[in-house]
Amino acid sequence: MNVRPEETKALVFDVFGTVVDWHGSVAREVRALAKAKGLRVNAVKFAKAWRAGYRPAMDRVLRGEAPFEKIDVIHRAILEDVLRQFKVTVLIEEEKAHLNLVWHRLKPWPDSVRGLKRLKSKFIIATLSNGNTSLLVNMAKHGGLPWDCVFSSDTFKLFKPDPGMYLGAAGVLDLKPEAVMMVAAHKADLRAAAKCGLKTAFVKRPLERGRGATLDLASEPDFTVNAENFLDLADQLGC
Repeated sequence: MNVRPEETKALVFDVFGTVVDWHGSVAREVRALAKAKGLRVNAVKFAKAWRAGYRPAMDRVLRGEAPFEKIDVIHRAILEDVLRQFKVTVLIEEEKAHLNLVWHRLKPWPDSVRGLKRLKSKFIIATLSNGNTSLLVNMAKHGGLPWDCVFSSDTFKLFKPDPGMYLGAAGVLDLKPEAVMMVAAHKADLRAAAKCGLKTAFVKRPLERGRGATLDLASEPDFTVNAENFLDLADQLGC
């Protein structure tokens, strides 16, 4: 490790996949809903299809091809497409709305809450997520996530990897970029943060896309820290 913890003042976290298990959480709710409605739906494939629409929708905004919208709105539009794809036609409006809010109810990884509490003892800890503020606040309440503050896409009306997200978080905290460390399970997110001068912590989440998925989990010397989970990150940062 080549970071001196005393030089880092704040840790900002990617959330979907890094802090919470979106795949398992969404698949469980889809499976339960399918059972209740008597539907034959592959919940794992449904969850992956829903998530697959996430990045392309944000990229359209980043390219200026679509206006900025909250992730809740984007998730709902993708959900309608996925329901058509899986030939699900029996859900009433209230059921669709409740299902769309599954992203507010994602379950933390087993090490997340304990690790965040340890890291919070030494650093400011905040989200830096493409999720919207209400989503992230509700998720924190649901999962017991002890954030000091919440930075969302609606904070800056941008989506990562726009530099305004990373530099915006540092600016709001009145910190230089090098005093902030981006924590994520996604290497592209970390590389974008590093280009803005932030330190980087890669946290490996081998089950982010479920069992059997092929993910790039190799440690990278370019990242400030490579950690197995949040407890390992806390150990490395002296918490």
